[in-house]
Amino acid sequence: MFNVTIDGKAGCGKSTLAEELSKRLDLKKFNTGAVYRGITCEYLNKYGEKLPNEEVIEEFLNNLELSVVFDDNNEQHIIVNGKDYTSRLREEIISNFVANIAPFDNLREKVREIQRTFAKNYNCIMEGRDIGTVVLPFAQCKLFITASNRVRAERRYEQLKGTENCPTVDELVAELDERDFKDINREHGALLPAEDSIIIDNSNETLEQTITRCVNIIQDIKNKSNLK
Repeated sequence: MFNVTIDGKAGCGKSTLAEELSKRLDLKKFNTGAVYRGITCEYLNKYGEKLPNEEVIEEFLNNLELSVVFDDNNEQHIIVNGKDYTSRLREEIISNFVANIAPFDNLREKVREIQRTFAKNYNCIMEGRDIGTVVLPFAQCKLFITASNRVRAERRYEQLKGTENCPTVDELVAELDERDFKDINREHGALLPAEDSIIIDNSNETLEQTITRCVNIIQDIKNKSNLK
């Protein structure tokens, strides 16, 4: 199978890039964040907003069945213990609580097993934290997306402009500085490119230019690998 990984800093358009590359290159797109959100949905369904600890997570995982399936439109669905949570993944309560679930290493290992099995069965593109370093270290193509903090803040500002309590660009820069520091210094899943990653700095590119550049890179690697 041919696998592409996408990692990188927040606000660089990684999700949109993965979506477009999957369409243009006929690769299944595995959304790692959606898997964690689906797990969070089931946790909240079972335990409410009780903060997890090692014992609770262990009990939770012992009774967890999770699958990733695709519908006729090639859209990913997250099925947890028989329930399709796909429509709920962007609910505010899920967004706010997922950070309480994701740090547990035994849960992360459960997700990694699912990711690796998926990559063995499909030509795919996988986006998310530590994909190229830990999850799929033998992927043929690894992309690490970055951009300057100022550019990322300006892009985020354009999305938020006109909304209530919209932060300034400088405030967004400060938020990104703090987030980058935390991401890079995490004990587990630190934000670091794999040694063989191709660094894509899209500070001075449009989304279409970044997509085109990445398509060319992936196709070149695929051709050199003699894979169709």
